[in-house]
Amino acid sequence: MSSHDVVITGIGLVSSLGEGPDAHWQKLTQPGFQPVLDAARFAPYTIHPLPEIDWNLQIAKRGDQRQMETWQRLGTYAAGLALDDAGIKGNDELCTTMDMVVAAGGGERDEAVDAAILAASENRNDRDVLLNEKLTTELRPTLFLAQLSNLLAGNISIVHKVTGSSRTFMGEEGAGVSAVETAAARIRSGQSTHVLVGGAFQTEHSDMLLGYELAGYLHRGPWKPVWQRQGAEGGGVVTGSGGAFLVLEQREHAEKRGRKIYAELGPVVSGRARRRQGELNSEIAALLKQAHLPDGDLLTISAASGAHAATAAEKAALDANPALAVRAFSTLTGHMKEAQFPFAVALAAMAVDRKAGYPVFDATVERPFEGAPNSVLATAIGYHQFEGLGLVKAA
Repeated sequence: MSSHDVVITGIGLVSSLGEGPDAHWQKLTQPGFQPVLDAARFAPYTIHPLPEIDWNLQIAKRGDQRQMETWQRLGTYAAGLALDDAGIKGNDELCTTMDMVVAAGGGERDEAVDAAILAASENRNDRDVLLNEKLTTELRPTLFLAQLSNLLAGNISIVHKVTGSSRTFMGEEGAGVSAVETAAARIRSGQSTHVLVGGAFQTEHSDMLLGYELAGYLHRGPWKPVWQRQGAEGGGVVTGSGGAFLVLEQREHAEKRGRKIYAELGPVVSGRARRRQGELNSEIAALLKQAHLPDGDLLTISAASGAHAATAAEKAALDANPALAVRAFSTLTGHMKEAQFPFAVALAAMAVDRKAGYPVFDATVERPFEGAPNSVLATAIGYHQFEGLGLVKAA
C-alpha cells in the first residue's frame, strides 16, 4: 500500500438503466432484468435510450443547457454526479486544484439544416452559393462550439468550476482507456492529487448511427445479447446513450479528507493490434499478462460491443482463462463508445465495494461467480481498434 495508490472516490453514471451507482446496482443485480430498448425510432436498428433526466439538477443555468448539445449535457451531468458522490462539488478549494481528463467524440450535426441543404441542392446548380447562403442563415452561432470535442471539458469547467489542467482524448473506446490510464498515471507520479475522468455518448441521433453503419457495424433484426450476435444479421453493435465519470484520488489525499473509497485502481494497460494480420487474440492475451491478474476466480466486466470480429476475439481470449467469470454489460446498456471503459471500471468498483458479484447477464454463455470479489477486471476491446484492460482492487 502506498500514499500514491490510485483510489476511486466518486462515481457518476447515466444510462438507459437510470442514473447513479445505486440505480445501476439494483437493476444489474436483479436476475433476469430485461434491458430498456427502442426498436422503432431508428428501425431496423435498436438502441438503448436515455431515461428522463432533469438537467437542472446538475446544470442549474438554462443558458448553459441551451448552448450544449445533448452529449455535452449528458457528460456534464454525469460529471456532476461523480463530483457530488465524492463530496467535491461546491468545494472551491478542491475544484480549482482538480485536474480533468475527458474522452469525447465529435459533436452532433444539425440534421434539419443538413436535410434542407440537400433538398435545395436538387434544384440549384450554384451549390457553392447555396452553401454560403445556408451557412449564414440557418446555423445558430453556437453550433460550431457545440461540436468541438474539447468543449465537453470546457462546459464541465464552466458549470462545476473544475479548473485544474484539462486534456481531451478522441478515439472511441480507446479514448476512454487512454483517459483513465493517463489520469491514473498522473496520480501515481505525483503530478495530480485528484482527477475527474470519463466520457459520454449520445446515440439518439441519426448521424451517430450513420458512422457505425457506413462500416457495417450495426446489428439488424431482433435484439440479442452481446455474445449471441455472432453471425446474426448486420454487424453486431447495438448502441446506447450514456455517460460515466470517475473521481480518482491519491489514497493519502482521499484519507486526509475522510472520504469513502470504493476501490483501488490497479494496473491499466493498453495496446493496438494489427487486426488485419490476425494479431488481436494474441494482443489481448498479452495485455492479460501485463495486468498481473490475481490467482483464483476473477469477476470480469467486459465492455464488448458485439462487433463480430472484435467480440469473437475477446471471447476466445477470455475463454482461454477459465478463472474469468465474464459479464458483458453492453447487453443491458448498449455500446457507449467513449464512455465504455470508464463505465466498466465503475461497475467493477461497485462490485468490489459491495462485496458481491453481478448475476449472469447471458445465461447461455456466462457462468456464475460465487463469493465476494477482492479484485475485478475491466476490459474494453474497441469495436474496430484499440484494446485496454484495468484491474480494480479492494481498498
